[in-house]
Formats: sequence, structure tokens, C-alpha cells
Amino acid sequence: MCGLSRQVSLRDVSVAVVGAGFSGIAAGVYLREAGCRDFVIYESSAGPGGTWWHTRYPGGEVDTPSHLYSYSFKTYDWSRPYAGHAELRSYLHETIADHGLGRHLRLGTEVDRATWDEDRQQYQVSTSDGEVRHFNAVISCVGMLNEPRIPQLTGMDSFTGKIFHSSQWDPAVDLTGKNVAIIGTGSTAAQLVPAVAGAAKSLTVFQRQPSWVDPKANEPYSRKRRAALAVRPVHLLERLRTFYQGEKLWFGGRLIRPGTKADERSLQISRDYIHATLKDRPDLIAAMTPDIPYQGRRPVHASGFLEALVRDNVTLIPRAAQAMTHTAVVDDAHEPHEADIVIMATGFQPSNYLARLDVIGRNRLALRDYWDGEPRAFLGVTVPNFPNFFMLYGPNTNFYALVHGFESQAKFAVRTLRKMVKERGTAIECRESFFIAFNEWLQNRLAKSSWAAGDNYFKSAKTGRIVTQWPDGAAVYGLLTRFLAAPSARVHRR
Repeated sequence: MCGLSRQVSLRDVSVAVVGAGFSGIAAGVYLREAGCRDFVIYESSAGPGGTWWHTRYPGGEVDTPSHLYSYSFKTYDWSRPYAGHAELRSYLHETIADHGLGRHLRLGTEVDRATWDEDRQQYQVSTSDGEVRHFNAVISCVGMLNEPRIPQLTGMDSFTGKIFHSSQWDPAVDLTGKNVAIIGTGSTAAQLVPAVAGAAKSLTVFQRQPSWVDPKANEPYSRKRRAALAVRPVHLLERLRTFYQGEKLWFGGRLIRPGTKADERSLQISRDYIHATLKDRPDLIAAMTPDIPYQGRRPVHASGFLEALVRDNVTLIPRAAQAMTHTAVVDDAHEPHEADIVIMATGFQPSNYLARLDVIGRNRLALRDYWDGEPRAFLGVTVPNFPNFFMLYGPNTNFYALVHGFESQAKFAVRTLRKMVKERGTAIECRESFFIAFNEWLQNRLAKSSWAAGDNYFKSAKTGRIVTQWPDGAAVYGLLTRFLAAPSARVHRR
């Protein structure tokens, strides 16, 4: 059992779940436990996993401890503290099998549009294969890491070598003996650089701006430790320990307020690591030391990245890539750098929520028009004028315990639908008063954070407001989703 009461069943409710990553699978598990049998999990890719289906580059791994980046209801024999992409896919396949979700999956099928039909009190859902079907509710689980950010460099079309984004890794490309360029120095690049440097003839890394880097101990567990963690109580204690460590930093927004003890301590750890690792390269120390608070941009947790930068065949260009020629990448100082292969480690467009899913609510109102460049929701899950529509990993829900958040959001959706069924309604939607009050409180909190001070991907390109991040700990978020699901929603009857 996953911890939801069975007092009100969703037996007669049909649900379209869009996306089969960690959040979509969580939604399926909680819907099934609530008695819902008529739900479909649509996934545009050939297999489940979402971001982790596409993440196949060498060195790709999670930045959250494995025992926390997993479901509360599903233990696993993790091989190391931070799981790699193959292990995460295996974990999700096991979860699908354990909870009988296979028959609910529709792989290779993208949902294009969900339109609220006021007469039927249902959503008309259309897919890429031409199917049109009606559902009582829609749960969007497309997340915010699904639309690659690919810079359009001048002359890119003239480049005669191979170019691809890190999320579109081509296993057929052989890096051996090649001149490789990596554009970006964020978390993905930090994982890629050590692996690529070991194979390539030369590696040129382009950095537009540095982020704080700190070490990440990820040695495989010993046989003894792994056997101990396989015991469920020990496994759960390890999960609790990592949760507690996160809450110590995040509760009350400690880590995201410039000048706090948590901020200063994290800065010092990063400074010490940078100086110790690059001690013989003052040029690299200068290039890799930001002038922002610790959380001004997403910190990079990676052992091996800084160490790889001092290799003889690796060159860090502390400037952005600006253009390309037939055989080179040109930086913004107009210097060309020879390359046979260019890897875009440029991340995603996290503030561009629902980039490929059109959601149409009451009175033919499009969600994109309602947002007008600034995505926002109540607790990241619901929006007024969009009845029976829920988002997992929606606006302002990015924080250290993502899977804990997905579970909280899935339970929120189920509790809200149960309220609708209990009160014999046909539709339920967020009260505008809750939506307005919550977002005013949220933006006031975020305006005082380190994120507001930095140049980062957390902000709306149109308004500059932070639309991706949650400012408090996972415990606070979990409690809010638990106790505000019912009072924040208004039931409608036909």
C-alpha cells in the first residue's frame, strides 16, 4: 500500500496521464491504489523513463542520493550512492511490473492536445497517431526537462562534423582519436567531460559562465554495505538519513538566502575543492570561481570534472561559443577551435512548461495564454479555469527531493478527484483565491532568494520571475499538498 485511504473509490473516473517518467509512474501507482482502472499513461518515447529514457550519455547519473531519488513504496538494490541512468531505468521497469502498470502504458504515443468539453464535463484528448478519446481528468507528467535547449550558432549548418545534444546521445559515434567540443559546463557537461576526455584526442570545453562545483562521493557500495541496504528497515533508514540531511539545508529556505550559515558553508566547501583540485592552475581557479551566491545558479555536484580539466588533452575556454565554421567552433572572442564532433551540453528549457502539450480549459482558454509567459499554479499542481487538470513537476516544484514531490503531487490529484466523487460532482478546479494568495506568498519568498540574484534558467524569460523553484523543504511541501488539496478545490455539478 502507498498510504492513501480507500474510503472513496475512483472506479468510475477515467484519467489520461501524459508522460511515463518518474512522475507519470507515480501517478499510475496512486490512481490504481485509489481504485481507478480506466487510466492510460501516454508516453511519446519508445520506453518509459522520461528524462532517464533519453539520458544515455557516458557518465550520466542522478545528483540526488539514490535512496531518496526513489519511491517511498519501492525499495531497490542500488549499486552506489548516486544511480546511473541504466540503473534508474531498471528501477522504473521493476516498479511498472510490481504495480501492474504495463497494460496502462501507451508507448510511442504523444498527446498533442487536451480540450475541456463543457457539455460532456470531460477532456477531449488527441494523440499523435490520430486517436481522439474523452477522459474525466488529465494529469500532465511531462515535467520540465523535456525540451532541449539547442543554441543556434551562426554557421552551424556549414559544420561538416557531427553535432548532437547530450539528451540525443548517438551511441554509434566513436569519439576515439577525435577532436571533440563540449558546449556548456553545467551538471551534464560535468558528468560528460571525464568520460569524453579519456577517449578523445582533444577536448575543448566552452563555458559561458561558471557555477559552484563541489565534490560528489559516488564509489560503488561494498558487498557488505550493499547487503545491509538490501534489508528493508536499513534501506528506509538510509532514505530517512538523506531526507534529514536535505531538510537541514532547505527547511525555511536556509540554503537559498545569501549570507546564511548554510550558504557560507556551501561556498567554502566549493572554494576549498576548487583551490585544492586546481592548485597548479591559477587560470582555471579564476575561470571556475563564480561571483554569485551558492544557489545563484544550479551548483554542480561532480567529482572528476575539475580533475579532467587539468588533463593535457583538455582545454577550457572561459567564453561562450558564438559561431561555427566547416571545421571549428568559434568563441565570442572570435577565436576558432578545431572540432570533429560537437556535443551540446546546454540543458533544457525548464521554464517553458508544457511546450508540446496544448491544454484548453473553460471558455476555450489556452493555458499558455492564461500564463502569458509566466507559468504558475497552486502548489504547482492546479490552475483556475482548468477543471480536472493536474500537473506533476509543474511550476515552482523543483527542489532537492523530486520523487518525494512527485508522490505528494500524485496524492494531491487523487485526493482532489476523490472530493469530486464524494460530492457527486462532474468537475473540480482550483479556487482562484487560493491560487492568487499562494503565488503572491511564493513570489515574495523567492524575491529574497539567491536565485533572484543570479543569471539562471529558473526565471521566466518574459517577466524575470522565478517559475521553476520551490523555496522551502520537502516536509513543508508535503504537508501543504496533504492538507490543502481539499479546501483549495471547488466542486462543480452538471
